[in-house]
Amino acid sequence: MTFDYDLFVIGGGSGGVRAARVAAGGGASVALAESSRYGGTCVIRGCVPKKLMVYASEFPTEMRDAQSYGWTVHAGGFNWPRFRTALHAELDRLEGVYRGLLKGSGVATYDARATVADAHTVLLDGGQSFTARHILIATGGVPVRPDLDGAGHGIVSDDIFLMDTLPRSILVVGGGYIACEFSCILNGLGVDVTQYYRGAQILRGFDGEARGLVSEQMIDHGIDLHLGTNILDIRPERGGYAVTSTKGTEKWFQTIFFATGRNPNTAGLGLEQAGVRLGRYGQVEVNEYSQTAVPSIYAIGDVTDRINLTPVAIREAMAFVETVFGGNPTPVDHNLIPTAIFTQPEVGTVGLSEEDARAIEPIDVYCTSFKPMKEAFAKRSDRVLMKLVVSQATRRVLGCHIVAPGAAEMIQMVGIAVKMGATKEDFDRVCAVHPTMAEELVTMKAPIRKS
Repeated sequence: MTFDYDLFVIGGGSGGVRAARVAAGGGASVALAESSRYGGTCVIRGCVPKKLMVYASEFPTEMRDAQSYGWTVHAGGFNWPRFRTALHAELDRLEGVYRGLLKGSGVATYDARATVADAHTVLLDGGQSFTARHILIATGGVPVRPDLDGAGHGIVSDDIFLMDTLPRSILVVGGGYIACEFSCILNGLGVDVTQYYRGAQILRGFDGEARGLVSEQMIDHGIDLHLGTNILDIRPERGGYAVTSTKGTEKWFQTIFFATGRNPNTAGLGLEQAGVRLGRYGQVEVNEYSQTAVPSIYAIGDVTDRINLTPVAIREAMAFVETVFGGNPTPVDHNLIPTAIFTQPEVGTVGLSEEDARAIEPIDVYCTSFKPMKEAFAKRSDRVLMKLVVSQATRRVLGCHIVAPGAAEMIQMVGIAVKMGATKEDFDRVCAVHPTMAEELVTMKAPIRKS
């Protein structure tokens, strides 16, 4: 059978673009369809604009620190419209880069919504139809609102970068990394932030000690964090919303921000009709080679709901191309992936939490918490955490957890050692770099806990 393309990619985010480019670079005929903006969640609605907002939100603290270090600093107010204009100009530039990379690789692009008609056919909403030897689903995820009367009044993460003005007050609902990151960002930009989370502690799934310190620091920085709390009722009032909590309290907020999770973006794609199996939340079910139940259809990235991180989607894309077009079946390695949470302070983590490791085998825990030099000199109360979780049997470092400014940069390098199977004694053999926060990772001699 003759096909229009060797590969048709649905979705122009980081994973889809990488797969299209690499496959085309190897000689395959490739097309890609994207119904929104090229770059996907990460570039347009996630990692990139969020990190730029993190930078913007850190300046008030940096200016106060500068005063403690002898500088005369006079800060004016934050100009959100000016920042937003510059932010979107940068996103436009990055989208142009993505489009240019696809064009330069010889990928045919269609600015249209694509659906799957059968194992080898893609339909565009403009009426065009194409056949492909292989179809790759890379449509990412979408934010979800809770099943709550009045939830339509709130905004979600896709909306946060589009606000005309910053609200005076905001209720952030949720306790995951998106909720906590934006609570910190908005607080730093001068918004009165309240956060409700129904669970007992924020950042479920991460190391308990790290979660606790982040929670304490968020409260210390002025975020009104309420754990074990959810919304009972929302009532429009005075240009904002009167919110009654499950604890019986009522408070007025100008804006409500729901950061209550994301679901795979598979609705209406025609996947189930084509024979692709979807999971409970709409995730595309795939094997270790990212192949679906339909042999010619593959899926990568957040739409599979495996590990929802941009670098993981890119690695899945590379493994897909190597498997399908390189003739070298390459499973995706999802083990020991370092990651970061851009709260203030940041969290960097790789490997097992203390709780998860303890459930598997006996461990030693090496941990220290202290005021770093820069913050201590500025008379700030902020503390950092350095933690290693070590197997008693093999002495391998099973997990590393850092809560500190720059934790994301540190964990990238620590991740190399952990991935290589470094032992605690390997860490100990490394000479400390002084004075740094990270030197504590190689100077902790005695475990604080054994279990």
